[in-house]
Amino acid sequence: MTKYKVGVLGPIPRDHITTHRGEVIEKYGCATHTAIGIAKLLGAHGTVYPVSHLRKQDEKAVKDLLAEYSNIDTDHITCDADQGDVIRLTFIDQNNRLEKQTGFMNPIVPKDLEALLDCDVFVCVPITDFEVPLETLKFIKEHSDAIIIFDAHGPTNTCTTSGDRLTKFWVDRDQWLPYIDVLKMNLEESKCCWFEKEYRLEDLGQLTDNDTSHLPAFAAHALDNGIKSLIVTLDSNGGSVFFKENGRVQHEIVASVPVTDVVDTTGCGDSFAGGLGYGLLEDPTNYIRAAKYANTLGALRTQGRTFDVFKTRSETEQIMRNTYGSI
Repeated sequence: MTKYKVGVLGPIPRDHITTHRGEVIEKYGCATHTAIGIAKLLGAHGTVYPVSHLRKQDEKAVKDLLAEYSNIDTDHITCDADQGDVIRLTFIDQNNRLEKQTGFMNPIVPKDLEALLDCDVFVCVPITDFEVPLETLKFIKEHSDAIIIFDAHGPTNTCTTSGDRLTKFWVDRDQWLPYIDVLKMNLEESKCCWFEKEYRLEDLGQLTDNDTSHLPAFAAHALDNGIKSLIVTLDSNGGSVFFKENGRVQHEIVASVPVTDVVDTTGCGDSFAGGLGYGLLEDPTNYIRAAKYANTLGALRTQGRTFDVFKTRSETEQIMRNTYGSI
């Protein structure tokens, strides 16, 4: 079996989480979910290279955590600038939360990736709009043959001077699309990406309903402007997967993996992105198969507070067979 190299770009925030049940969890998040989920699936068949910047006080704890996984290389996690994300999340129900950010990672720039251009996939999981800039995606596209997976959570979220993390329109979206192969987001973020030419004041801020009627038009636009697949997660309703086949836009819903007891949803999106990255390694255009891996990693993430929730490839694929009948 081929030995794969996977780059994971994004923050490793020091998270303080209050769950919807009132439990308090302190851990390192975001790119750790992505990297560990992929590492468990790869086993002896590849290496994961997280690229991130940290506060100096967090470096040892993060590297000790990742050292438990022999196929994760931490050489590209640095703390030279002593800057890193620090996040406080307070869940008001199972899926919705209030967010505060009190520390800020310096952006991942092209020089951070010069030794990783032979990666097969780059999975970019920014959580705020400054962490993985457009210049970095351009650099990858110009100098590497890797598949670029990008989570729109970054450019659709910003942080105010009061520390509030708020959603925003991705107004310069079309400048980014040619440098992304697979664009992943949730439904709310998709409404930050597909906006009207002009709004009435009373229509602004209505992004939280479950309406999906905008997705076909958005997908057609995105696919015409550079990306190869748009994948929008729909919580328990699975995910909408858009791609082109013979010049025509295809749309399929990939059902979610059912879970009976949700413990912690933090990192589900990051885990989903990791599943996409792994799923495309062997079959770079099979977006439905990749979405099955993604849904499974996202579901596994909800099952506990630690990274032990992630499974090996054989265990993960058994869950996929049980859910979908096939891989």
